[in-house]
Amino acid sequence: MSEQKHTEGSVQTTGHAWDGDLQEFNNPLPRWWVWAFYATVIFAIVYWIIYPSWPMGGSYLKGVMNTITYENDKGEEVTTHWNTRALLAYDMKNSDAAVRQSEYLEKVTNASYSQIAQDPEMMAFTRSYAKGLFGDNCAACHQQGGVGVIGKYPNLVDDSWLYGGTYVNIEQSIQNGRRGNMPNFESLSDKQKDDLSEYVLSLSGHEVNRNKAQSGAKVFQANCVACHGADAEGNTAIGAANLTDRIWTVADVPGASNLEAKKVAIKQVINNGISRHMPAWSGRLSGDEIKLLTVYVHSLGGGQ
Repeated sequence: MSEQKHTEGSVQTTGHAWDGDLQEFNNPLPRWWVWAFYATVIFAIVYWIIYPSWPMGGSYLKGVMNTITYENDKGEEVTTHWNTRALLAYDMKNSDAAVRQSEYLEKVTNASYSQIAQDPEMMAFTRSYAKGLFGDNCAACHQQGGVGVIGKYPNLVDDSWLYGGTYVNIEQSIQNGRRGNMPNFESLSDKQKDDLSEYVLSLSGHEVNRNKAQSGAKVFQANCVACHGADAEGNTAIGAANLTDRIWTVADVPGASNLEAKKVAIKQVINNGISRHMPAWSGRLSGDEIKLLTVYVHSLGGGQ
């Protein structure tokens, strides 16, 4: 390693060289970059002092910003140091938009179902507000838009209501939940199941074997009338489905490609029965939220 002399006009080096010609240039950082770096350090220190920031033991620096008082979900006033979560909670209750929303919400919840339905502005507000409630609480089962899942969760847009489609019926379903049960009929012979499936398909206008359907009608009268009724139009008091409307909530008849596949879908329901449970939402949602959801769900399928 030898010393290298600096001549005017040449690139400045540190004055050291290795292996004769390997030199280390001396290029200091630009002055503006150095001052910008110092500024970021100062900014970080000031930020740590003003805002909640650095961990400290089992807690953290709370900052020196003013405290915030807000109302929590239980309606209790909470006073805490400034932080973005508390600021959001405060704005959700006290911002101009939140105040206007609260006022309109009070107007809607104080109105009757018929008054809401007849007022375009109240219906627009209800749909907008309740769409979020539906997405948070109902869409996991009934899917976005309420289209449901055949075999698991009813479709809410087809205007076929297992428990009735009036505002009162829908409110009761949301508030108290529902339990849908159909016993299995695996004790029936294979022929009886086959004939019964033909008859059930004939009720909704499918082309079937008439002789089998006639035999299946006798099986239906002996086993199914108590719930589905002599006319097979169901019973909303117990959630028994209407078998004449071509709407299928459990047997995936629409997805079957031919008559045999449709019969297989129906025979699976005959063999296995139905057991499904919709939870009650009275303990999870407020009465006002249930009312808004009732109007929203009613509007999805046209209601009754």
